[in-house]
Amino acid sequence: MTQCWRLDDERQTLALASSGGRCPQVVYWGAPLPAGEDLTAITRISTLDVTGGMLDENPDLSLCPEASRTFPGQPGLIVRDQDGTPLLPKFHLDGVEVRPDGLTVICKDQGNRLTYTADFALDPETHVIAMTAALSADRPLHLHWLAAPVLPAPQHANDMIDFAGRWCGEFQMNRTAWSPGIRYRENRTGRTGHEHFPGLIVPCQAATNTSGEAFAFHYGWSGGHRMIAEELPDGRRQIQFGHAARMETSPSTEFRTAPLYAVYSSDGLNGCAVSFQRHLRDRVVTWTKPGRPRPVHYNCWEAVYFAHDLPVLKDIATRAAKLGAERFVLDDGWFGQRDDDTSSLSDWEVDPRKYPDGLGPLIDYVHGQGMSFGIWFEPEMINPNSNIHRAHPDWALGSEDQVLGRQQKALNMALPEVRDFLYERISKLLSTHPIDYIKWDHNRVLPMPDAAQTRGSYALIDRLRADFPDVEIESCASGGGRIDFGILSRTQRVWLSDSNDALERLKMQHNASIFMPSAVTGSHVGPRKCHTSGRVLDIEFRAWVAAQRHMGFEMDPRELTDHEARVLADVTAWWKDNRDWMYTADILRLDASDPSVIAEQQQARDGSRFVVFSGKSGTSPQIAPRPLRLTRLEPDAQYEISLRNRASATVLSRGNLALKEGPLTLTGAALMHNGVTLPWSFPESMWVLEGKRL
Repeated sequence: MTQCWRLDDERQTLALASSGGRCPQVVYWGAPLPAGEDLTAITRISTLDVTGGMLDENPDLSLCPEASRTFPGQPGLIVRDQDGTPLLPKFHLDGVEVRPDGLTVICKDQGNRLTYTADFALDPETHVIAMTAALSADRPLHLHWLAAPVLPAPQHANDMIDFAGRWCGEFQMNRTAWSPGIRYRENRTGRTGHEHFPGLIVPCQAATNTSGEAFAFHYGWSGGHRMIAEELPDGRRQIQFGHAARMETSPSTEFRTAPLYAVYSSDGLNGCAVSFQRHLRDRVVTWTKPGRPRPVHYNCWEAVYFAHDLPVLKDIATRAAKLGAERFVLDDGWFGQRDDDTSSLSDWEVDPRKYPDGLGPLIDYVHGQGMSFGIWFEPEMINPNSNIHRAHPDWALGSEDQVLGRQQKALNMALPEVRDFLYERISKLLSTHPIDYIKWDHNRVLPMPDAAQTRGSYALIDRLRADFPDVEIESCASGGGRIDFGILSRTQRVWLSDSNDALERLKMQHNASIFMPSAVTGSHVGPRKCHTSGRVLDIEFRAWVAAQRHMGFEMDPRELTDHEARVLADVTAWWKDNRDWMYTADILRLDASDPSVIAEQQQARDGSRFVVFSGKSGTSPQIAPRPLRLTRLEPDAQYEISLRNRASATVLSRGNLALKEGPLTLTGAALMHNGVTLPWSFPESMWVLEGKRL
């Protein structure tokens, strides 16, 4: 006997089937099926044949593949009993609870006294399916591995795309060919990690940014994850995501995965990207003041580092405000005896040497310049050279002889007394001063992975958010080391990278947009000579790259020439004029024919307007620019397009291009199929093309 269930929206159908009372498996996921489709027939037509060298029946690729059923790949659960004896669960379907936009599958193993629960929630507007798995028992067990509900990967795909990176080089895309065996990635650093962003894309054959089928996955957990993309000997493929193995260091009667967010797209990677962008912005993030324009940011880190001086900071604040900044963030160096990174983390008391009258005078001055005030913390860390470490060395996570990272250890966030202490210190500052923003940093990996550490950090943030709901929080971890939907359910902004190099940012922002909208992605105009790469870049390029996301500045404004100040003020004013509609805009990656061009189209939700950012990352292989084709326009509609920065054309752009003269009107069909030929430009430059539907 076969039982079937389905979830549907206008984009997709997800169908599950259980045969012989076993744990269900996904038998179909893709383009919508007719309402009357016989799912039992789908199950039967999808059953593999049996030939020589195989079992007489192929084991199910179930939501939790079981080794006890001779499943030939990685199992979905590895668990031991109280005495360490390995358990080999064999689940039987106990029931399925169906909701309008979701369902819950309950399976039981009576012999081992285990219950497995898989939950699916389909958002009909964003088209994201959020899935979790849970295991419960009547006595504490030791968990090695629990996968979120396991999904099949398409067999009409040649490769997969996942994401690697490093400090100052996050969100690097890797393409790996499918082949028999496993693509196995595990992050055991105790945070999301620069190196292993928990995302995966499986583009089907011939898929591009703008066309074709693609499947995408993101595991919303901040503590380190494992990803398995496996091709079985029989040709089937499975996708597994979960916490990094052995992260549950204590036995328990219940374990639960973080949500696995999954997306099917019939219009290329952009379909996946738009779903993730909208779901994160509209469903995951809880905004402090919904509808409030995103303020232009100023961060003083690369202007002063640890050398805090009140008159200098006031001067910088004045200049930042004149350029258009609306929020001033005081970075590391305001507390303890913090003159470098060797001391005072965890003390969190204002340094009386630098601020003899406290932070009040600086905050008042910043407010007087029309800006709000934010401040830097790194709550989960502690320097051995600190008052708190001397008083409570037992609060540090890991052994006494551990290798330090950035001269610091991590605090044990699983301890309630640690969380209470941090809450008291942080809340005292927030209660005493009008602070509306925290840059929450995390500058080292953990000495060992432990899920309790992540849950403790979540609990502290949740407590502060509950008591200070108007304070916005940015997730920073040496830049992009803690970016995921788990931390973003508690924060409102991420610091994508510590690199303010606009060329590096152009690439990183482009790839990160598959998962993140502009509204949460901080991007700052850095110094003329980048502090992390040594590269010298023109102010216009730096400004327009920052204007692609949540715009800010992070340089010493005293270095700006009059020309640079005018350019920066002009681009900032443009960003302010457009930020309201860009807040909810979809970021669409364009398929540029020139490999040196990194281009995207940010389009209003109603399609009424768009802006194209076409960045030049290097020298083109051909002389003249190739046409850039736009996407998702109405073919019969008329669009007026204009080059916002046409005055920036260099003297080597000598042709009489119409875009250099003024606006043009074309149909959506012409813009999508013929494309737009932009003027010639140097590497490390940006064209900004604005469009509106007439």
